[in-house]
Amino acid sequence: MTRSEREQRAAGTDALTGGCLLLLVLLADAGAAFLVVLLLAVRGLGRMDAGAGQHPAGPPPTDWVPLLSFGALALAVGVTGVLLLRVGNRFTGAVQPVLCVLLAGHALRSWP
Repeated sequence: MTRSEREQRAAGTDALTGGCLLLLVLLADAGAAFLVVLLLAVRGLGRMDAGAGQHPAGPPPTDWVPLLSFGALALAVGVTGVLLLRVGNRFTGAVQPVLCVLLAGHALRSWP
């Protein structure tokens, strides 16, 4: 086997590894986003039935769920972005931190 054949096989293996890594990152980020949406939806459903026809006794408790859920999602996206940059996927690795900053900004806007 010549050197160019070995380089071609290595390039094919690197492309396969990179594709599998991108798929795993996509699934991890989609799973984290699904958990955030599910948590926020369940929280909203719990508020619909609470206190129907009753007057509140005091101020409502502080709601930390949006801050914590969007903060956790920003952390997950940021960590996967750093991992992608370390592996060498520059484009996807550069997009992930931008999304992380946007999610962190959204989390800070929901600060109680």
